[in-house]
Amino acid sequence: MTVTGIISAIIVGLIIGALGRLVVPGPQSIPIWLTIIVGIVAALIGTAIARAAGWATTDGVDWLEIIIQVVLAAIGVVLVSGAMGRRSVG
Repeated sequence: MTVTGIISAIIVGLIIGALGRLVVPGPQSIPIWLTIIVGIVAALIGTAIARAAGWATTDGVDWLEIIIQVVLAAIGVVLVSGAMGRRSVG
């Protein structure tokens, strides 16, 4: 992976993570760096799912791929936020 690829993954992860965080109602008690990591993982898994389903190769914007990534990021934010909340209580 090149430096450009790493920077691109961070930028996409930031955007997807932020969108996933916006979709989830209420406050989330996770730091921004963790949101970025959740976003990067969601983007990678979402791309893999879209490619496997044949949705990742379109002439325009891959809306289904983006929706899958944002939904996965929202699920990841909920899971991580819940785990962080439980950890800080006990």
